Amino acid sequence: MPESPVRYVRVKTENFPFAPAVRAFGNVGIIGVATPPANPPVDFLPPNTPQLFTDVDEARRIASGALGEAIATALVQEPGPSEVWGVRLAQSNAYDEALAKMGTVNVQLVLFAGTALALSTPTGGQPTPTPAIVKLAEHVVAPAADGMERIGVAMLAKGAADPAVVVGNLVSERMVYVAHKSDEDVAAAVAGTIAGHEPHVSLLLKRVKVSSEPFSAQELIKLNGSEPANTGGPAGKGVNWLVDPPLIPGAGVYLGEGYTGSPGDKKYIDIVRTVDDITFKLKARLIGTIGNLRISRSGLRGLVAEMETVLEPLRRAEVIEGYEVVVPILALLDKPQRTPLEDSLVQAAQTDRAADAMVRINYAGAIHRINITLKFD
Repeated sequence: MPESPVRYVRVKTENFPFAPAVRAFGNVGIIGVATPPANPPVDFLPPNTPQLFTDVDEARRIASGALGEAIATALVQEPGPSEVWGVRLAQSNAYDEALAKMGTVNVQLVLFAGTALALSTPTGGQPTPTPAIVKLAEHVVAPAADGMERIGVAMLAKGAADPAVVVGNLVSERMVYVAHKSDEDVAAAVAGTIAGHEPHVSLLLKRVKVSSEPFSAQELIKLNGSEPANTGGPAGKGVNWLVDPPLIPGAGVYLGEGYTGSPGDKKYIDIVRTVDDITFKLKARLIGTIGNLRISRSGLRGLVAEMETVLEPLRRAEVIEGYEVVVPILALLDKPQRTPLEDSLVQAAQTDRAADAMVRINYAGAIHRINITLKFD
């Protein structure tokens, strides 16, 4: 057909796709002491300056000492972290400034290089945990910007098997503690191992590339608590350990559990990481609706649809078992007749330009114990 010379209405369509922000889950930040050699390289890591490391030799060259060794240990884990950032301490106890600098970097796991958690008791005083670990725990539980939530990782002293060192504010779902019998930086190794797995993956029996002697049965009972046969699940006292299970062929060191430092709260590392991941995904998706969707039937249904675009792929991938999205104001708008109180609630939401939404998620954890009863007839 010939094109009409007269166009009464002209419409030009343009596509403005919205791509939600993506949150990393496998970045590690390490703070520690770096000791310059007699003839330091010109690019030796300056204090309190975050530096991205991707090479083991480079880490040992420009951050020699405890920091460089910890970075190298994290990098060699398989699977390993996506990124490893290092911050050199200006002074051996200048923790606050170093943590503040690390707070500007997009990392999800933070630790102090070569630093073990222990209790020291001054004469006539109270037991005092290692100051650096106390500062680390304060750092990871402090309010964080969207997507900057993080977990701290700390090791106990070599051979220590008493979870009583985790006291006071150190008891936190955002801390991970590991008991070991190794001369290597186990905290860096475990952080690298955690970073190498997706958030919903349980860390139980995941390989850690370090060497460590086994704990005795008595030591494990002290660390973990007693687990009677065929009753209940993992006991847990908030401290993990390293193990070489005889049922796994070959020699290797594995995480004996996947506990957080708060057995009475979110007990497992994957729960905290999954909550952080889903929370960020919802925020990143919904930011595009701010200032656009209206508090109306169609607008709130669009809001529900936006949340479902985040949650449904997770359900199909079996990260979550199911979910439910409830928007109370939408339920009121759908009613053919409302009471005066319900009308006032709708009017208040539209006046305040705020709508509440509730999301319920069913998260099914991985199997950590199997109880088998063999019956012979």
